[in-house]
Amino acid sequence: MIIRINELSDVPIYQQIRNQIVMGISDGSLAPGEQLPTVRALALEMGINTMTVSKAYQQLKMEGYIMTDRKNGARVRMEIEKAGGISELNKTELKRIVSEARLSGVSRQELLDLVGEYYGG
Repeated sequence: MIIRINELSDVPIYQQIRNQIVMGISDGSLAPGEQLPTVRALALEMGINTMTVSKAYQQLKMEGYIMTDRKNGARVRMEIEKAGGISELNKTELKRIVSEARLSGVSRQELLDLVGEYYGG
């Protein structure tokens, strides 16, 4: 999986890393149990501070997407707990996206079609 950072984005780099790893797990490009690059290796490859990658990995671990240990490093969890709902933070983000789509003239059906495409349906 290749992680691409947009340095012009308002989204912090650690959050961009986190988001791309979550999307990779969701779309299957990162398999359950798959080894992630070490913090140092990913930071070196991307030319960023190791603390930035560490913060992304810590967030992913806290959210239950990855597991880490000193011996094996970071791996995608074999089973990710299904919360059965959308977090308040994600609801707020979704509301922002829907609002921007509406203001841009995107129809409800176009937006639903796009969601269906991203969801895999």
